[in-house]
Amino acid sequence: MNAPLKHTADATTAEEGLAAENMHAPVDSKTATEVAMRNTLLTPRFYTTDFDEMDAIDVTPVRKDWDELIAQMKADPNKGHFRKNEDWDHIDWDGMEPELRAEFIDFLISSCTAEFSGCVLYKEMKRRGSNSDITTLFQLMARDEARHAGFINDALREAGIAVNLGFLTQKKKYTYFRPKFIYYATYLSEKIGYARYITIYRHLEKHPEHRFHPIFKWFKEWCNDEFSHGEAFALLMKTDPKLTSGRNVWWIKFFLTAVYGTMFVRDHQRPAFHAALGVDPEEYAQSVFEKTSALSEQVFPITLDIDHPAWLPTLRKLQAANEQIAEGDRQGGLGGRLKRLAGSAKAAAAFARLYAIPAKRHEVPVQTRLEPCY
Repeated sequence: MNAPLKHTADATTAEEGLAAENMHAPVDSKTATEVAMRNTLLTPRFYTTDFDEMDAIDVTPVRKDWDELIAQMKADPNKGHFRKNEDWDHIDWDGMEPELRAEFIDFLISSCTAEFSGCVLYKEMKRRGSNSDITTLFQLMARDEARHAGFINDALREAGIAVNLGFLTQKKKYTYFRPKFIYYATYLSEKIGYARYITIYRHLEKHPEHRFHPIFKWFKEWCNDEFSHGEAFALLMKTDPKLTSGRNVWWIKFFLTAVYGTMFVRDHQRPAFHAALGVDPEEYAQSVFEKTSALSEQVFPITLDIDHPAWLPTLRKLQAANEQIAEGDRQGGLGGRLKRLAGSAKAAAAFARLYAIPAKRHEVPVQTRLEPCY
């Protein structure tokens, strides 16, 4: 019988990654796991879907691009990459400015939860399916996400905490999404994840003095995994033209608006984190939106008009409404509840205004596959 793997970086399947020793190191934190367990509009969720419908997908219309992508993922260029090596600098967690420490830990917990959420969804699709094209893809993506989650937990353990990923699998609430909503949401999550990580990576290449933690050195290969996963969902959507036409375009606009708005609000909750990186959250957000919009033109027939005069002012109103909701939570009592309700109404109005901004339409290119370009 083979001995268990020491580290998720060497895993060739999701099952090996989940069984790796670094996924079960003794350091644990009730607080970190409680943060990961939260289910709000701004926190990563665990999803389930109609797996039979996904298993019935026929990739024949995109066979050439599909086989090339699967071959690339099977070649596994990042095997062994997501582990600490001589480039991993020592971090003085106790000496880190308290606000930065809190925000960075929140960022790592959120990132770990999001990566593990993908692992759980993809692994379940592989387990339930019988379509070899689909199960192969999801096994490969689950492998990648398990590596990412394990690597982030390694970074958290240095701060004396870790997310209990096994507990999350069993206890975190699952949200049901129809397959097409999984496609839209996950495609955008993977692509905006790529845009976020590569933007930070390129910025820190130019300004290494702002690299306050070594994990940022691993962002290039990390975001390239995100890019490949996004390409897989683009191909899944291109197997059925109805998914990106007709009334579904309104759903696409909804998910674009929700993903962009959520990112803007969430990033403004971490001012010390972005200040340490030397990044203005608003400029950073616009840069990420530009990249994500350019990439999503590959499969979606619309992009949001992020240069519209109402775009940024309305995002700021959405952010202010979120702050009012948070203040209401902290205040508690009847006054806090009323403040929260008022903030929720303002947030809904801001989202409706964002959604009402006319989208930009374009012809979707025939060429399906893209390569990382930033």
